[in-house]
Amino acid sequence: MSHFPQTPSFTGFNTPSRIEADINDLQHEGTIPPELDGAFYRVQPDPQFPPRLGDDISFNGDGMITRFHFHDGQCDFRQRWAQTDKWKLENEAGKALFGAYRNPLTDDESVKGKIRSTANTNAWIYAGKLWAMKEDSPALLMDPATMETIGFEKFGGKMTGETFTSHPKVDPKTGNMVAIGYAASGLCTDDVTYYEISPEGELVREKWFKVPYYCMMHDFGITEDYLILHIVPSIGSWERLEKGLPHFGFDTTLPVYLGVIPRRDDLKQEDIRWFKRDNCFASHVLNAWQEGTKIHFLTCEAKNNMFPFFPDVHGAPFNGMEAMSFLSDWTVDLASNGEEFDAITKLTDTAAEFPRIDDRFAGKQTRYGWFLEMDMRRPVELKGGSAGGLLMNCLFLKDLETGKEQHWWCGPVSSLQEPCFIPRSKDAPEGDGWIVQVCNRLEDHRSDLLLFDALDIEKGPIATIKVPIQLRFGLHGNFAPSEEIGLAA
Repeated sequence: MSHFPQTPSFTGFNTPSRIEADINDLQHEGTIPPELDGAFYRVQPDPQFPPRLGDDISFNGDGMITRFHFHDGQCDFRQRWAQTDKWKLENEAGKALFGAYRNPLTDDESVKGKIRSTANTNAWIYAGKLWAMKEDSPALLMDPATMETIGFEKFGGKMTGETFTSHPKVDPKTGNMVAIGYAASGLCTDDVTYYEISPEGELVREKWFKVPYYCMMHDFGITEDYLILHIVPSIGSWERLEKGLPHFGFDTTLPVYLGVIPRRDDLKQEDIRWFKRDNCFASHVLNAWQEGTKIHFLTCEAKNNMFPFFPDVHGAPFNGMEAMSFLSDWTVDLASNGEEFDAITKLTDTAAEFPRIDDRFAGKQTRYGWFLEMDMRRPVELKGGSAGGLLMNCLFLKDLETGKEQHWWCGPVSSLQEPCFIPRSKDAPEGDGWIVQVCNRLEDHRSDLLLFDALDIEKGPIATIKVPIQLRFGLHGNFAPSEEIGLAA
């Protein structure tokens, strides 16, 4: 019998769901545009069994993929497990066999050496497949129409790195998927792989390089010629794992680096430029682009660590105010001979994270960014439903050309999950389309899916789609037209 611990990671809005379901034509208010034809996929960590060690962090739950399929003015729901090797082994055993987050030393002997992926971080559509991603392992492929699991993608043995990113990008010029894998030669190593995958799903480039130190490399940016990788000291080591400490901890004494890595077949270590700045925290990337010899890298920067479950390595207590992040432009100049940044510019006073653009323009200068805002001035009656415990209560739109900002508040008893942009058509102008996101109804223990006009969010949702179950906090998700995923009428 399953008895989950009565701890924050497993109670309240984090209560495990473990529901696979099909629901056609979800009830909704407002109007779902009849021309909207495609599916929004998102993933939530959702533990199949109580944790092996008595408690766990939310980031270690098994991947559960949700699909919202829009067609003919309605929305259909399907939810399925990402059946990783871990999920299958534990399902057969009827209990948890894998231990702490990214610590194989805590696993049952029967699963030593097995792929530990939970596939719980991103649901991504590319080359006609659904990619369920966890960056400590290869990506797990699923069928986007049936949502049945296919298996881990190693590109027929061409992929020699052990890991694959949770935040790939698609180059709008070549159509290639650009990805990295950190700890590529094994846990806690400073080796990184850079991959490019063709629109047909073939691995066309794999290059290896080293970084200044091992850390969580959760996201990155691309430009037409470069991969842009920030090195921020959420660090890990085998020593930490042997002591039973969390895999990652934040080190406020280390500098931050920005690597500019040429996207070339003949890439060598000495071709990489490393620029250096003072300590800060930054995880998710809005976008990057080239402007002459300068590289712009837009990321949400906080003064200190945003993850209380990966605590300070020197024992300092978590500082919630210093964990508030703000969109910043890190600029470096390739014409310079030094390692200094050209500029670090704060672009807004609105605290926000989970940045998204119109992905058709990745690597090009973009005008619009959508975010989850943390507005502490709003009244709060209930908290919950966010990845790190921070209050994410507003949808935020930033116009980088005019500086104008729009905000939409979800109310005192709700919170929001990551937004995703849906273009109105393949050739629509930047920002012409919709925003879709999950809203946590904390009081009712259920969820809504909200649909907004992307450039007019302040008027509120144009459609509110009622989900009769509670979706746990999700991390990342993406949209694909019906014809790309085998769901066209």
